[in-house]
Amino acid sequence: MEEDILAVKRVLKGEKKAYEVIVKKYMKRAYFIALGFTGNHQDALDLSQEAFIKAYRSLRKFNLSMPFYPWFYTILKNLCLNFIKKNKEISTVPLKIEDERELDKSLGPLNDVQKKQTKKIIWRAISELPVKEREIILLRYFQELSYEEISKLIGCPSGTVMSRLYYAKKKLRENLKDILHK
Repeated sequence: MEEDILAVKRVLKGEKKAYEVIVKKYMKRAYFIALGFTGNHQDALDLSQEAFIKAYRSLRKFNLSMPFYPWFYTILKNLCLNFIKKNKEISTVPLKIEDERELDKSLGPLNDVQKKQTKKIIWRAISELPVKEREIILLRYFQELSYEEISKLIGCPSGTVMSRLYYAKKKLRENLKDILHK
């Protein structure tokens, strides 16, 4: 967090190159969050880049006593939600995640074909979740954030995070059952 604030202070003093520290630190994370919302590689790239640009242009509004990432996340999330509203069909497109190491590990000793099919089913079920439920699943299990970190990012108490996660998992189970029984 301290590194982020120092970089922001340097940018505000006119050292534009200092913003690179923030972009490099969060670009992969921002891309995967945008990908989780949109389900499309190119849209995720565009939205994550747009979020960095918008954050850069709004740095004067940033409260230096607060952590940078939750502020940036809000910008990124709002861009993604606005994008989804404009392109309603996007929210139901199955997700295509490039980096699926965690999912691979959790699938255990399946062969490559079985893993590929299983991942496709899981991502389809996740992509069919409402946006708030999809967000909480992605933050908890794919960004591996704690309840407290998620709470700070989405601006609600930890208890609400736990509750939303409970209902998101319940809905995800229902989606998986529906997909598997078709």
